[in-house]
Amino acid sequence: MADIILQLPDNIANQIAAGEVIQRPASVVKELLENAVDAGASSVQLIVKDAGKQLIQVIDNGCGMTVNDARMCFERHATSKIKKAEDLFAIQTFGFRGEAMSSVAAVCQVEMLTRRTEDAVGTRIEIEGSEFKIAEPVATAPGTNISVKNLFFNIPARRAFLKSNGVEMRHITEEFMRVSLANPQTGFTLSHNGNTLYQLKSGNIRQRIVQIFGEPINSQLVPVEELTSFISVQGFILKPQAARKYRGEQYFFVNGRFVKNPYLEHAIASAFEGLIAAGHHPGFFLSIQIDPSRIDVNVHPTKTEIKFDDDRSAYAIVHSAAKHALSQYNIAPSIDFDVDPTITQIPYVNKNNLHLDNETRKSFRDPYVHSHAESKPSSDEKSAWANLYKELAHAPIENFIQSESNVANATLSNVSDDKVRSVWQLHNQFIFAQVKNGVMMINQRAALYRISYDQLVKEVETNKVFCQQLLFPETVSLTPSDAELISSELENLGKLGFDIRELGGNTFICQGIPAVLTEIDIQSLLQDIVGQLRSESGSIYSKSMESIANGIAYKQASKQMKNLSQVEIISLIDQLFACENPYIAPNGSPISVILNFNQLEQLF
Repeated sequence: MADIILQLPDNIANQIAAGEVIQRPASVVKELLENAVDAGASSVQLIVKDAGKQLIQVIDNGCGMTVNDARMCFERHATSKIKKAEDLFAIQTFGFRGEAMSSVAAVCQVEMLTRRTEDAVGTRIEIEGSEFKIAEPVATAPGTNISVKNLFFNIPARRAFLKSNGVEMRHITEEFMRVSLANPQTGFTLSHNGNTLYQLKSGNIRQRIVQIFGEPINSQLVPVEELTSFISVQGFILKPQAARKYRGEQYFFVNGRFVKNPYLEHAIASAFEGLIAAGHHPGFFLSIQIDPSRIDVNVHPTKTEIKFDDDRSAYAIVHSAAKHALSQYNIAPSIDFDVDPTITQIPYVNKNNLHLDNETRKSFRDPYVHSHAESKPSSDEKSAWANLYKELAHAPIENFIQSESNVANATLSNVSDDKVRSVWQLHNQFIFAQVKNGVMMINQRAALYRISYDQLVKEVETNKVFCQQLLFPETVSLTPSDAELISSELENLGKLGFDIRELGGNTFICQGIPAVLTEIDIQSLLQDIVGQLRSESGSIYSKSMESIANGIAYKQASKQMKNLSQVEIISLIDQLFACENPYIAPNGSPISVILNFNQLEQLF
């Protein structure tokens, strides 16, 4: 029988390997920018065309390369960052695997000009699909100028999976922001289709944050500094009032490398507990310095995941640093007299004595151990609105979270029982309605959320969205990345009932809003829309614009939390049960629950 196992040709192997490293244009941007920083550049220019699909060009004034290095850098596993296995435990650079440039060359058309300062002439190289086309001397400025053209030109299937220009440009901008925030001492420029989006001068981290996110963020920055023999934490957290519903300004840098670490993110979130609204996330820009031998960055090809050899100590120190900063600047009390002493807290870590014994380490609270899974009743456990007035005794509470069926004509106003007309409101947040065998409780915000959401979605689907012109148009200024995002979606925003026009300089004027909205802060609303767009993979005008309607409806519901009269309460309940799904809010949380006498008696 003939052998069936064959070794793949180099070009195919390179394309397979490239799939791990190069997933989209932003992946190329990340690798090229990090290489420029590793080369010691003080100025880096990023030029992008067609959201990186046509061109990604990075020009730096770094150390440059010799002729041999210029050719060798495109070979697989060729790197100047490490020489032996032990070097993996002392990595100080962004790159070290020797995969990035070979992966880029495997799926793109690449032209590179490079020269060292001490050399009279530089080198020009053209490579296409891992095949060298040209390697010749050339007159060029010191540093490296690399152009990556026609991404995935030789893999049409991969190119077809790229998203719209707006989506891909958002990813590119995010990578640019991460690298520039990690290296404030380096000047960066980003241009897209001939328009300069960012021109960042070298400075400190505070100046870099303001350059990227705008001057208003400056007053929201709270300095953080915690120095220990294990790790040092420096940077800024944002004040509680700057918290967002989406994970926006959240940046962790470990030894200058951007990382995603849910464990440390929870440490920051727990420090803000009680200071921000539920469902909101604090912002932070924190840099952690640690001995490279105590972390592992070789976890994922993108190098955004990291492992500490002592996760719990890292958690405790980051939590302590954030908590100390909040109390130091009178944002949160340093001592909480309302804390239940029986609840285990993370002990404060003495910065002068970080060598903790095993018992102390065990006492650190693990944020994932005590998480409570949300119970979601199945359809056969629920009861319809039409059956609310039947006998409710001896049934568990889960049975009274209503189902989605048989509700078309079942509203509170058409029920003849006088008892059900007894309704009242508690603290402008909850509505109670007396039923035959108990009481129904309704979350007022969730009910308004569902009503507003269904109304907006229906208007969009039937193309009956009305634009309410503002008596006094509002001017809104956004960051360059947010401005480009909104600019790319102006047409779709118009279909939602917005009348927004560009004024130039990242400034917009809003002359009209959807009629369904009332008392809305336009600046805040547009920022929420940007956050919603960042969390979505497609255009705003998709799936009947459910995602954007979701954000608008929630904000509208929050604005309508007020005292209601008896008639208004009944009207609200009628509107709620006229909705297609009156039992579950658009975000998945329950809207109402019913307790019968048996359950009420058990409480006592």
